[in-house]
Amino acid sequence: MNDYAAHQSAPAPWHARLLGRDRTIVPVVRLSGTIEAGQKPGRINIQQAAPLLKRAFDIKRAPAVAIVINSPGGSPVQSHLVAKYIRELAAEKEKEVLIFVEDVAASGGYFIATAGDQIIADPSSIVGSIGVIFAGFGLEGAIEKLGVTRRLHTAGKNKSTLDPFLPEKKADVERLKKLQLDIHEVFIDYVKSRRGDKLADDQDLFTGEFWTAKTGIEVGLVDQLGDLSSYLKERYGPKVKLEKIEPKRSFFAMPRLPFAQLGVSDQGLADDLISSVEAKSLWSRYGL
Repeated sequence: MNDYAAHQSAPAPWHARLLGRDRTIVPVVRLSGTIEAGQKPGRINIQQAAPLLKRAFDIKRAPAVAIVINSPGGSPVQSHLVAKYIRELAAEKEKEVLIFVEDVAASGGYFIATAGDQIIADPSSIVGSIGVIFAGFGLEGAIEKLGVTRRLHTAGKNKSTLDPFLPEKKADVERLKKLQLDIHEVFIDYVKSRRGDKLADDQDLFTGEFWTAKTGIEVGLVDQLGDLSSYLKERYGPKVKLEKIEPKRSFFAMPRLPFAQLGVSDQGLADDLISSVEAKSLWSRYGL
């Protein structure tokens, strides 16, 4: 007998129905955005995710926790920390973790997704991209044309590694590649430890390639095609209650005015702009 049939054949007592205890509760945590440190909207990191995950796993009546992931990736460290924390809570609270992929769970986004016991995705979702990427700019020609002289003083011969205003050095690139290979190895090992025998013997699986979930299910990156509402209703019955776990808003929190209206310079404006460009670049890689 499946979960739905068992739910239908064993009606709860009247007092349980009156109190709403005849329904299965499944907390839902939504992790959406690029993966990077910082307390700003549109980001996923351990600082912002941990309180939400803790509240979700603390709901004693819930047999499982649903996590909706929608991310093109980002920081490998933050990806690892979030995934590790999910597994720690799952073990402590003895709850199943159900991951639901929306538009994309790629790179670090897929790293977090593999923390789930089951990965359910829309057929058109993008999954995979198990690799490491570094992107930068070479601006040495630009400052020369502008007639700008760069003055750079360091203590340590490698302190200016990959400086965008200096010509690229072969030794710097080789050092960067070594770092990338180390991080890539951590990524591969974690995916293998979580997905195990589900993974197909595909030569492209760890090359940074990505697929739709429709193909991802064939190579073992996804367990089932579907969506949050339909899957949980099928599994726990039509009366399943989805308990959204959202960030708490302070009563005293004030909306942030644009820096021009404040009459002062915003020191973080340049950083925000660069971060926005990088985030857009990550999303656009998957057509989003």
